[in-house]
Amino acid sequence: MQVADFVSEMDRMVCKGEIVDAVDRFFAEDATTLDFDGTATSTKGEMLEKMTGFVGAIEQVKGITHHHSVVGNNVSMSEFTFDFLMKDGGQILWHEIIRREWQQGKVVNEQYFKN
Repeated sequence: MQVADFVSEMDRMVCKGEIVDAVDRFFAEDATTLDFDGTATSTKGEMLEKMTGFVGAIEQVKGITHHHSVVGNNVSMSEFTFDFLMKDGGQILWHEIIRREWQQGKVVNEQYFKN
């Protein structure tokens, strides 16, 4: 499989709300992440814990829209809009770019940008 195939499958899983499963399937054990607020993880296990907590705090998924993805030189960028109602009564509406670096079919670095 090519990087574009992995990106397509990971983005499909995210659109279905399978965010934790996507991390489990596609992240390398030593993958690092950097969130737009500066929060970082340095292992797949840390990211799984972070995403499990985040998903568990969602009351309702109002929408996950994948706009498009681009791939080149083992780097992908996927554009999403996430609309969640949280259990604490808050609402999250993110228009986000997710930048991923890939090696051997696994994400080794992921960084998030939003506006």
